[in-house]
Amino acid sequence: MKKSLLALTVLFALELTAQSRFVFHQKLKKQDVSFKLINNLIVFPLEINGQKLSFILDTGVNKTILFSANNDSLKLKSTQKVFIHGLGAGEPLEALRSRNNHFKIAEINGYEQELYVITDDAFQLSSKMGTTIHGIIGFDLLKDVVVRVNYSSERLTFYKPITYKEPRCRSCEKLPITFDKNKPYINASVKLDSSNIPITVKMLVDSGGSDALWLFEGTGKNIKTPSKFFIDILGEGLSGTIYGKRSRIRSLSIGKYEMPEPTASFLDTLSTLNARRYRERNGSIGGEVLKRFKVWIDYPNNKLILKKNASLKRGFFYNMSGLHVVYNGLELVKEKSTNLARVQNDFGEAAGSSNKTISFVTSYNYRFKPSFKVDRVAPGSPAALAGIQQGDLIKKINGKLAHEFTLEEIMEIFHSKPKKKIVMIVERGVMDFKYKFRLEKRI
Repeated sequence: MKKSLLALTVLFALELTAQSRFVFHQKLKKQDVSFKLINNLIVFPLEINGQKLSFILDTGVNKTILFSANNDSLKLKSTQKVFIHGLGAGEPLEALRSRNNHFKIAEINGYEQELYVITDDAFQLSSKMGTTIHGIIGFDLLKDVVVRVNYSSERLTFYKPITYKEPRCRSCEKLPITFDKNKPYINASVKLDSSNIPITVKMLVDSGGSDALWLFEGTGKNIKTPSKFFIDILGEGLSGTIYGKRSRIRSLSIGKYEMPEPTASFLDTLSTLNARRYRERNGSIGGEVLKRFKVWIDYPNNKLILKKNASLKRGFFYNMSGLHVVYNGLELVKEKSTNLARVQNDFGEAAGSSNKTISFVTSYNYRFKPSFKVDRVAPGSPAALAGIQQGDLIKKINGKLAHEFTLEEIMEIFHSKPKKKIVMIVERGVMDFKYKFRLEKRI
């Protein structure tokens, strides 16, 4: 049932030159680390030069990227200015390339690490996620470890490759990984329409994408959008907003596992220009699919192992409102509270006698609470037709004050059942407006 979509795949013109490595402490063979699953993305703690940060584990990136942090306290070393490209039709972003940094995950140390610091604040990932996200990491870490991702318990287990033993699991599916520019690919199969003809596709394994399935039109003879679709905002890439056709296909098969009627987004050439440089690639598999499994990511042995969990057969949902909402910082909120002041009878006798008088005192407190705004409205969507506009500040949803929600909870409402009634009060300028619409199943 998820949520705001993110696209974090990055292409770099520069290659890794430092001999970076992650090393387990002394005789440690494995290390457990808790994570938070937010918008289908794995957010876990990572230290850089002694500063504790929150990073996304993203198999779709081949470099470590830092979005926001106090660069002075990080004490970044050996910096130089570079430009990086990502998904989206915008211009490259300016970044600082920093070498010889020290990373740490619990008792696993990363030496001589390289990272890229985004200096342009236009890509505000934290506001889109509703929680502080400092960066993303993929190949730089995964090349030196084997990691098991337990989406159900939200736990990562890192294994030392030299002592790691592959799980004995008859029900597991073991898939070979191939790499291009240090990004992992597997073969899968899709059935796009009623013809029921399976099409073999080469897909990027992208734990940094919250959607289920992306397909690139024109990369295969029969890879084209089904007849029923709508234009939607699919996510935000480093090089701009990503647009495409949101649809639903007949099935996706990964090894022996078949998932019926997953949502699938078909991307245009402009938004995926950099991603299409690997000509064999047909698309990507994201967190909405991966979270239905326990996943072993084994770069050292070129393997991906999947074991289904209870969510495998659950339906695939999408945002049926057309609203893309972001965190808008903190606002000062006036809260009313009423407290019991005293209890006595009408003649001033001790409390407990008859004829009691109860007095209350009303007071007001001011607290900072989260606020949310409409970042984008999909054309032709229920919210757009109702009249909601980009930039509207959300005050209430279905009678509940907006600051009583998290961003995750707001997006979950928009991913619920079709025909659900939504009543929103938004602030526009100095006035409040009330809008009503119903979630609409469009695919």
